[in-house]
Amino acid sequence: MTAYKGIFIALFIIFLWVITLVFSLTRFQTDFYSPLTYFFVLLQSHLYTGVFITAHDSMHRVVSSNRQLNDWIGRVCAIIFAFNFYDNLNKKHHLHHRFVGTDQDPDYHGGNFWIWYLSFAKQYINIWQILLMAITYNVLKLFFPIENVLLFWMLPSIIATFQLFYFGTYLPHKGEHEEGNIHKSRSQSKNHLWAFLTCYFFGYHYEHHNSPRTPWWQLYKEKEKSMNQ
Repeated sequence: MTAYKGIFIALFIIFLWVITLVFSLTRFQTDFYSPLTYFFVLLQSHLYTGVFITAHDSMHRVVSSNRQLNDWIGRVCAIIFAFNFYDNLNKKHHLHHRFVGTDQDPDYHGGNFWIWYLSFAKQYINIWQILLMAITYNVLKLFFPIENVLLFWMLPSIIATFQLFYFGTYLPHKGEHEEGNIHKSRSQSKNHLWAFLTCYFFGYHYEHHNSPRTPWWQLYKEKEKSMNQ
């Protein structure tokens, strides 16, 4: 069972994302005065983030020891997350690990938050994604209330993008790093609940760079280990 744990966790996140999206589109009566509306927006955003983190773990081949299954799950998750292309993500992510914090790092930029974010987005967003998102939006609104499509399909993907960038790239890599920091990464203070809610423990970013073969659901252990050294 331990050998298949990564697969079960990946499929569980995808399952939750699908179930929540279907419910939000088909059953949920949007009421802007109801806290439940905003709860489901945040829940779906968090699940979108989890879907991308699963694709990320596939890039490090820690979802499954079966390479084909591992990459298949990664491709599904990448497509779910705004029609990203897994092979492109995979190539650039490994460049990030190899050349972290340098001009050859596709994720790095020395500018302020918004300049960095736009530079980051340019690396990964292409015209095909925009076209596929536009087609999907126009198809979905034929069958579901337009406010539900915007609130529970489109908006969460945008929130998740900012969530991943802010907690998983900008905060860990911005500014100067102390001498000897070989990963040019910083790690948030120990708070496992906050680390999970913000970015599936990827605020423990030094630990991820130091142990990239550790899946997201084990990163808190790397944080514990680093604090005990």
